[in-house]
Amino acid sequence: MSVAGITETVQYLTFKLSDEVFALDVAKVREILEITTITKVPQTPDFMRGVINLRGSVVPVIDMRLKFGMNATEQTVNTCIIVVEITMDGDAVVLGALADSVQEVVEMEPESIEAAPHIGTKLNTDFIKGMGRVNDRFVMILDIDRVFSSDELSDLVQ
Repeated sequence: MSVAGITETVQYLTFKLSDEVFALDVAKVREILEITTITKVPQTPDFMRGVINLRGSVVPVIDMRLKFGMNATEQTVNTCIIVVEITMDGDAVVLGALADSVQEVVEMEPESIEAAPHIGTKLNTDFIKGMGRVNDRFVMILDIDRVFSSDELSDLVQ
């Protein structure tokens, strides 16, 4: 059974946060950067690690582990920033997503993707497009446009 809205084979970039594997549509990924100096911005949410200078543009960097309620990302040789372009209120917004490591680009058929689990009524899982299978392991496919609320992003991108 395929997930509504995923009707064709799509390429996904897989990455790790702790021991979990997540995936993003490669069409949303602009580039992958090695970890660089992140300038902290006062009075921002904990999950916002700061900003980086990307060829003259200021790009907010989000710690995806903190955003998902995990421990902060520890910097290692594999830590990277996945630069993504998301849509917020019809506008394109560029963000950096801090990840433990990037894995690979995989193609997933719609038949290999199941609906996101419903875990009670208080937990919001709208940002999960579905659960895919890669090498006998579940991969959470993120709808990166929905990971952040408009309120969170408007605070970051003013």
